[in-house]
Amino acid sequence: MDAPSAAPDAGTKSTAMAAFAAVTVLFFAWGFITSLIDPLVAAVKGIFTLSDAEAQLSASAFFIAYGLMSFPAAALIARFHSVPSILTALSTMVAGCLVMLAAANLAIYPLVLAGLFILASGITILQVAANPLAAALGDPRRSHFRLTFSQTFNSFGTFLGPLIGSHLFLEGVEVKEGTVVTEAVRSQALAGIDSAYFWICGLILALLLFFWVSRRIVDAAVPPAPMGRRARIGELIGEAFSSRWGLFGAAAIFLYVGAEVAIGTHMALFLNSDAVWGQSDAPFGVPLLGWFMGSDGVPGVSLQEAGKAVAFYWGGAMVGRAIGSVLLARMSAAKLLTAFTAAATLLCLYVALVGGVNAGFVALGIGLFNSIMFPVIFTLTLERSTARAEATSGLLCTAIVGGAAIPYFAGLLSDAVGYGMALVLPAACYALLCVFAIAAGRTPARQMSAGATVH
Repeated sequence: MDAPSAAPDAGTKSTAMAAFAAVTVLFFAWGFITSLIDPLVAAVKGIFTLSDAEAQLSASAFFIAYGLMSFPAAALIARFHSVPSILTALSTMVAGCLVMLAAANLAIYPLVLAGLFILASGITILQVAANPLAAALGDPRRSHFRLTFSQTFNSFGTFLGPLIGSHLFLEGVEVKEGTVVTEAVRSQALAGIDSAYFWICGLILALLLFFWVSRRIVDAAVPPAPMGRRARIGELIGEAFSSRWGLFGAAAIFLYVGAEVAIGTHMALFLNSDAVWGQSDAPFGVPLLGWFMGSDGVPGVSLQEAGKAVAFYWGGAMVGRAIGSVLLARMSAAKLLTAFTAAATLLCLYVALVGGVNAGFVALGIGLFNSIMFPVIFTLTLERSTARAEATSGLLCTAIVGGAAIPYFAGLLSDAVGYGMALVLPAACYALLCVFAIAAGRTPARQMSAGATVH
């Protein structure tokens, strides 16, 4: 009879915790940068006089990078492992920020799209590396907890992004029919975009230095990679697509990201509409929400005030992930995902079919139920996929391209039938995610370490 394996010593645990803390900082950074897309969509709609669908191309340019770069990122990670890949990702993000600075100074919308694509390409490499890394740094039985905990800090970044972005991008900008953006307002909004991406560039450079200094801590804590021939992109793609659960999980990620981004990028425009808060002061009477929005003294909710309220959509995800981290330590991940997707479906249908001032509050509440979806879909799929982790992670991150497709179609829908009714599309996405959650609960995990249990 073999002797029982020794428990990890205190030094090993402290090293893993330090590595996990370093990775969690990255989650915050890409959450902040990604959520800036929401006020940016509203800003470019006014600055460049665009339709809803044309403005949503900003989200499309950002999220299409996931479709094009995820498998190359997975191959990069398979060849060079996590730390060099993360350093490459941060360097690419710096390049994207520099293009955004040029776009803001030259006032060229296609250059904005190019900058967003380059920036997102770096974030794609970061996500492919960091998601499985966060799940791997510690006891396999706690992988759901660790990834959801890291995503809580990602959500804190997404909470701050709309607040700061709206302050910088949307002052004086209006997009309602019949309004005109003056040259002074346009110049001010472009200057705000320039300022935001200048400071983001500095933040990323600081993270690059931080991770360079922390590289040995992370390397020491990462489980050793199995020896063998390095996988090529074609092999990773073939392996990922051979897994039924890999494909099922990718479809779920596509729908989830598409729905979440479509709601977030439309939220400021939706809240600013006269059918919701455009002619109402109701949100200013709500504690905390009204304070963060900061009334300008003019009756109704301006686009800038609505943009700041979007922070509460992402803030709901932050609160939900903190709560979800506790719940996932005590109950089935698949059951919790089933409940949250069903709730999100119902809230979207309320907004679309009932509408009115209350629909604004309900729409913000959808973020609470988005909270645990990405990390739980990710880990449920990793556990059930027959492909190796980097191949499955590459496929799942490729599926984030849903954030490029679904918001554009939601933009076409809002151009045709209005912002509220456009939420029928996210409602359909959440309903299909509920089917995924039920199926995952009925399917045993495959990729588990000895002695691990399914959450």
